[in-house]
Formats: sequence, structure tokens, C-alpha cells
Amino acid sequence: MNSETEQPDDQSGHQKRQQKLKAQVDARIAAATEDKGLLLVITGNGKGKSTAGFGIVSRATGHGQKAAVVQFIKGGWACGERNLLQQHGVPFAVMATGFTWETQNRDTDRAAAQQVWAEARQFLADPDIQLVLLDELTYMVAYDYLDLDEVLAVLKARPSQQHVVITGRGCHRALLELADTVSEVQNVKHAFDAGIRAQQGVDW
Repeated sequence: MNSETEQPDDQSGHQKRQQKLKAQVDARIAAATEDKGLLLVITGNGKGKSTAGFGIVSRATGHGQKAAVVQFIKGGWACGERNLLQQHGVPFAVMATGFTWETQNRDTDRAAAQQVWAEARQFLADPDIQLVLLDELTYMVAYDYLDLDEVLAVLKARPSQQHVVITGRGCHRALLELADTVSEVQNVKHAFDAGIRAQQGVDW
């Protein structure tokens, strides 16, 4: 039997498999009837957590939704996302002290975290803000710069339709349990490990 006569059978089998898949997908879509503000966590040791978070902010902004960003840890860096999104009216609260190993001062870092968290709390209480990105929040909890119970309480008390995205390594179990969606970014290979400097437009 040549390939020309085999193709209709292949097409028929493919069509049946896709029809079955479509029915499964359609059933899941039909079963999802609830609308609510989502808590998303993007964690793990791989590159791209903040990038993914900013992608969600860009998506919401593109749909005409109001978003806000809180930056912990990397606030001292030049930030292409901030340069772009501020032009589109996205407010930023920035902890501009940089990385903790640069300041080497726990009291200073904790005070800076508390100051930015106060701004974050205002975003998280505003029903007109539909999406809040808490970039690198996980470190603030891990280092005890922010009280975990307070963070959980504020997240639970936010407007019911407000979405929140949390990024950073080593996310606390309590935040993972509270989240609606959790994604873990794995580290397979990183250019920095090969001695390549962070590249503008890709890394920052």
C-alpha cells in the first residue's frame, strides 16, 4: 500500500482524535462558570518569573484594565518594563535599595520593604485596580521583612475581582496554598553561568 492510499486513514484517525480532544476541552470550558479575582504565584529557580509577571501586566493593560506594580529587590535596576508601562499609566511602587547582599543592612532593607508594602496595601485595597504585580515578594517573606500573616490577611481582604501576581524564588507554603494558580520555572541552563553578562532588553 503506497503513501497516497494511507493518507485518508491517517486523516480519519487524526480527525477522530481531535474531535475527542475538542469534546474534552469544551466540557472543561463549560464546567468553568465562576468569575473571581485570581492569586497567581510564579516561583522556582529558573529565569523568567518577573518577565512572566510583567507579561500579565502588559496583557491586562492592553485590554484597558488598570494595573499596578510593586517591585521588591530589583528596584534599583534600570527596568525596561517600567519604562514602557509607566507611559501607559501603570503606577509603580519601587523598593530602590537593590539586592540585599548589596546593602548588607537588615534594618535598612526591612524599613524599605515596609515602606513599599504600605504602598502595596493601598493598591490591594483599591477596587478600581484590577491587577497588582508583587514582584519578588517571596524574598520579603522569607527574610521576615514582611509579616507573613499580615500579607495573607491583606491578600484575602482585597477586592473580590482583583487579580494578584506574586513572583520570586522559594515561595512560602502558605502563599502556595492560598494561590489559585502556581507555576514553577525550572532552571535548565542560564547564560550567566557561562560567564555571559546580563543583556539589555533580554535580562533587564
